[in-house]
Amino acid sequence: MSPEERVQAVRLMGFTDRQAGFLVTVMLYAGVCLGRHYCTFARIAYGRKMHEFFERLLARGYVTARPCGHNRARLFHIHYKPLYRAIGQVNNRHRRPMALGRAIERMMVLDAVLADRERTWLATEDEKLTHFTLVHRIERRDLPALTFRAGDAETTRYFPDKLPIGVGGDGSAYVFLYLLNRDLPVDFRGFLERHAELLRLVPGWTVRLLVPRHKTDAIPLYRAAFREQLTTPVDPAVVDDLRWYFRARQRRPDASDERFDQAARAFGAPRFQSLYRAWLQRGDGVVDAAVSRVLADSVAWETGRFEAYVLPHSYARLFTLADCA
Repeated sequence: MSPEERVQAVRLMGFTDRQAGFLVTVMLYAGVCLGRHYCTFARIAYGRKMHEFFERLLARGYVTARPCGHNRARLFHIHYKPLYRAIGQVNNRHRRPMALGRAIERMMVLDAVLADRERTWLATEDEKLTHFTLVHRIERRDLPALTFRAGDAETTRYFPDKLPIGVGGDGSAYVFLYLLNRDLPVDFRGFLERHAELLRLVPGWTVRLLVPRHKTDAIPLYRAAFREQLTTPVDPAVVDDLRWYFRARQRRPDASDERFDQAARAFGAPRFQSLYRAWLQRGDGVVDAAVSRVLADSVAWETGRFEAYVLPHSYARLFTLADCA
């Protein structure tokens, strides 16, 4: 469904265009919101119109509310199945109950989307697959993916990080969001590896790190991880040794293997640990691609960028409530 079709489908359930557009946005990107999110979306003052809108949603049973513990603010969860069915997302995970900590993280992503409404944002796996395979004719094998195996069954999920991707007005400049939710960038390195091949194939891109105010001290670590993972090609002279090490590590070598011990020391940096996890998923092509200078050149020419966006709202009190819960 197109964005316009989704808004129209929700509008037919008794909402204005503005209300329908907001509900669609929340359902696609978070599933949860605060009253201030509606005020930001609708560009209205915090007051009667906002309260009447959410009271109506509560009365209809479309949302549930939980207190945030300060200023009488409430956290609203949109869970009404017919609303999700109307936008073609009846099985969307945002409809299901979620822990408070996860709800806060999703609100951070919603804040980032609402702060950059000039872009078209791709929310779902199907939207992202359709866009990149049709607009840029990128093969599925080059898209971010994780493959899950159980016995003889195999399932591949594309864009498994489930984070919005912004498309510029001319369709060429992409923004890939990533939420900083841990002090160390271990998961961020995996995110970069999964997206590396796609970044090599699109004409312009930005990795936008979403940073809560209480996590700003971690920005330098994430910036360094970005440089190591994407802009520092692997030396071609060590590629054969790296492949051997990955294969030996997968086989779990004997503890007395001296060559393996030397390789483990040589390739013990976090960058290679992330590369190994990607290799387990996608094979030797990951190592071959790591030699390429395409991403380093993109950053040097400023068609590829890293930026840290400090979120304007404070979530520390909400996280304190989550810890208590």
